[in-house]
Amino acid sequence: MQPTVLAQRAIAPLMPPPRRPAERLIQLGAIDDAALADELQAGLEARPARVSPKFLYDELGSRLFDAITLLDEYYPTRTEAAIFASQRAAIARAVGAGCTLIDLGAGDCRKAESLFAALAPQQYVALDISVDYLAGAVERLAREWPRIDVLGIGLDFSADFALPADVCGARRLFFYPGSSIGNFAPDAAVALLARLRDQAGADGQLLLGVDLLKPVAELEAAYDDALGVTAAFNRNLLRNANRRLGADFRAADWRHLARWNPTQACIDMYLEARYDIEVVWRGRSHFFPLGSRIHTESSHKYCPAELRRLLRGAGWQLDHLWLDADERFALAHARVA
Repeated sequence: MQPTVLAQRAIAPLMPPPRRPAERLIQLGAIDDAALADELQAGLEARPARVSPKFLYDELGSRLFDAITLLDEYYPTRTEAAIFASQRAAIARAVGAGCTLIDLGAGDCRKAESLFAALAPQQYVALDISVDYLAGAVERLAREWPRIDVLGIGLDFSADFALPADVCGARRLFFYPGSSIGNFAPDAAVALLARLRDQAGADGQLLLGVDLLKPVAELEAAYDDALGVTAAFNRNLLRNANRRLGADFRAADWRHLARWNPTQACIDMYLEARYDIEVVWRGRSHFFPLGSRIHTESSHKYCPAELRRLLRGAGWQLDHLWLDADERFALAHARVA
């Protein structure tokens, strides 16, 4: 949908020199397929097996996750969207116009786009592990929002990284919605937020979506829906392993599990062997006995006080905290401390 004339006028009045399509996408560092395959193999061979959730997100995995966000059970996306809608003016006042909006794990970029008219960013930078998945969204935004300098960057931001010179250094606002920070254990989350703080500059800001603690039944249902979309998303990791390692995993051999972990205050997702399974990759046979599990993802949940401590430990000062009416989800705005 084309933005309204008034929304277009709200965007920064000085249009940047237009980028050619080839200049709108940057792959930051070469993708080392061999290193990724080695990392995946090491996780599968660990006991217990544990792999990074980034291996859930090939192109099919990204599209399956988009489908998850539409499910009745998966409340985070629509609850966060409701906060954006009800608090858009307050968010705009807190952030101010003309920021450099840096979207972490941008995907189809729709969440950030919902704030364009309110925030009027001078530049929008979409970061995602898959630049191919990003390409269509970046081209669409460049067409529909010509007053914004739109740039897509393919990188794994869970590792250390440095933004290229193409990214404006002034008034950087890191945008990390969807409670994705919960995929990191608290210490790793602090480390990631500290890396963002180091690249934010003295006037840097952060807009962070955080899922809050709630009844276990509601949490587990959100990660194990009745239609089985989350199960397909989780099993897609095996398809990715087959492609990267030349393995012969069969998705039907594995059960999707989502369990609340009260000690760590998180949902843990696993693939569990339905029976004794032998899998071959890279010329070697690997045995998974009945009931053995591959840990694929965790999603940590917070209360407001814990969130404040998390931000403070990474060098951020909480400025605003917006909650939905039922206090199920939080959107935090923070500034460099």
